[in-house]
Amino acid sequence: MPAYQSVLLKLSGEALMGDDSYGINPLTIEAMATEISEVVQLGVKLAIVIGGGNIFRGVAGGAAGMDRATADYMGMLATMMNSLALQDSLRQKGVEARVQSALRMDQVVEPYIRPRAIRHMNEGKVVIFAAGTGNPFFTTDTAAALRGAEMNVDIVLKATKVDGIYSSDPKKDPLATRYDTISFDEAIVKNLQVMDATAFALCRDRELPIKVFSILKPGALMRVVNGDPEGTLVHV
Repeated sequence: MPAYQSVLLKLSGEALMGDDSYGINPLTIEAMATEISEVVQLGVKLAIVIGGGNIFRGVAGGAAGMDRATADYMGMLATMMNSLALQDSLRQKGVEARVQSALRMDQVVEPYIRPRAIRHMNEGKVVIFAAGTGNPFFTTDTAAALRGAEMNVDIVLKATKVDGIYSSDPKKDPLATRYDTISFDEAIVKNLQVMDATAFALCRDRELPIKVFSILKPGALMRVVNGDPEGTLVHV
C-alpha cells in the first residue's frame, strides 16, 4: 500500500535535459515516464507541474533587459512544450494523461478547470499543469504548491537534481549536510532556496508537506511514494 494516495509531482525543466546543455533529452524523459507509469499502476492519483528552464535558458540571453512580465510569459510557453512532451511520453507507456494550461490554448490543450482536473485524477489519468499559475512574477514552485492545494493531494514531491535539502550548496561547500526533515519555518528562516518562500508559505498554511528528492536516482519516485527513506521532508 503506497504511503500517499494522491501526490503533486514538481519536475524542474532542467531535469529533462539529462546530460545535454539544452532542451529535452529523449532517454531522460522516457526514464521519467517509466517511473511515473509505475507509480500510476499502484493506483496513486498523480498531478504534475513542470518548469521550463531547459528551454527558456536557451533564449534567456535574448530576454536580458526585457520586460519581466514578457519574459515570464515566454517561460510559461516553455512549460507548455515540456508538458506536451511528457504527455506524449506517458501515452507511449500506456498512461492516459491530460495537459491543462493556465493560459488559454484551446486548440492544443484543455484550459485549467479545477473540477475537470479532479475528475481526471479520480479516473486514474495523470494531469499535467502547464503555464505555471498563468501570472507573471510567480514561479512554477508556487504553481506546484497552489495546484497541490487545489487538488487536495497528500504531499507535494519536488523532484530535482539534488537528493534533498542541504545546509548550503553541496556543490560549493564540502561540509554541507543534508536534512532528513526540516520545518517550513526553519527552511524559510534559513533561506534554503530549494523552493521559493511563497511556495513554502502556501504549503505551510495548508499543512501540505513537501518531499525534496533526486529524480535522477533510479527508483527514487517509487520509494518516496511508498514512504521509504529518501530525500528531505518539509513539514509544519
